[in-house]
Amino acid sequence: MLLVGGGSRSGKTRFAIDYARSLGSHLAYLATAELLDPEMHQRAAAHRIERGPDFATIEEPKHVAGWIRSHADEFDAVVVDCLTLWVSNLLLSGTPDLSAQAADLADAAALSRSHVIFVTNEVGAGIVPENELARQFRDQAGWVNQAIANRATQVYWMVFGCPLKVKG
Repeated sequence: MLLVGGGSRSGKTRFAIDYARSLGSHLAYLATAELLDPEMHQRAAAHRIERGPDFATIEEPKHVAGWIRSHADEFDAVVVDCLTLWVSNLLLSGTPDLSAQAADLADAAALSRSHVIFVTNEVGAGIVPENELARQFRDQAGWVNQAIANRATQVYWMVFGCPLKVKG
């Protein structure tokens, strides 16, 4: 299990995709984004083209651990992009505390025979958000990132497209 974190447009996904390609040829990309508007549809289409045909694309906004348990072993590597959207999806669906879900996700990935590569954003390095939901999101994302990093065998921090190995 590997975690790749960093800020927006820091090169996280590109690094994760390239890393996955180094692990085999049967690859999956599990997208947690919900395509709720035309701009998100355009982003997803651009990302599919960028990944190319060597990745099976799975759209799973909430039940990531279940998908990993049921299907990840069919692949050499699975890129889960991204944990922060997953956190947002669960919070907006009424799940206020994600500690049990984070532990379940870490367990599912750790037990998989496939290499599971998580992509996540660092959202806690900025200012304290002005509203309760945004503060809850920032806190939950930080705790989820810690739970996954704790179980990951490798952790990378992306800065300006450059990977810094933090763990492993």
